[in-house]
Amino acid sequence: MRLLPGLMLLLPLASPFAQAELIDDINDRGELRIALEADMAPFSFKQDGRLTGFDVELGELLAQELEVHSSILVTDNADLLSGVESGKYDVAINHIALTPELQNRFDFSEPYRHTQAQAIARQDKPSPPNTLATLQSQLSDVVQSNQFVERPSLVTVAQKPPVADEEVALAIPFQKGNPAFQASLDKALQRIKADGRLEALSQKWFGENSKTPSP
Repeated sequence: MRLLPGLMLLLPLASPFAQAELIDDINDRGELRIALEADMAPFSFKQDGRLTGFDVELGELLAQELEVHSSILVTDNADLLSGVESGKYDVAINHIALTPELQNRFDFSEPYRHTQAQAIARQDKPSPPNTLATLQSQLSDVVQSNQFVERPSLVTVAQKPPVADEEVALAIPFQKGNPAFQASLDKALQRIKADGRLEALSQKWFGENSKTPSP
């Protein structure tokens, strides 16, 4: 019994080595760091120099529910998920489909939307319109030694169709091992679902409901 007080004194010394919970870091900072790409309307994009879209407003609502400020950080595809993994960002709200592969790397919120895969598939950018200078440059190579050489069509190539038409669940990834944050984030989502704010957001940006099945 005499050893017990000594052992108890060692506990505070061990605490600095324990990993801090993400929710504690967020509360200490007073902000939720949200990563997104801002390159795909109506999810997130820039309009008149201002960042807007469904993902942006969803992030702001969730930060409000967590009683912290929202810090929307625009990044690219190469940095988005690796930044969440490293702790550079707290979450990514970027129309991310809940897949088994990603679940091996991250923990996720409960789904906030169900949609068709084609609705979030990235499409190839169309070729730029053919200008007179472009046509002249292409035609200048057509005649070689008084013979026609076959050239690619000058017609702009259409965007590729989506490769799949299955329904996917969209959710929010964050670092693994943060159950308290996961619980807080899910409760925040449940509140904005229950009072109709998520429904209103979906109507605003997609003209339809969130397609989230009832529990």
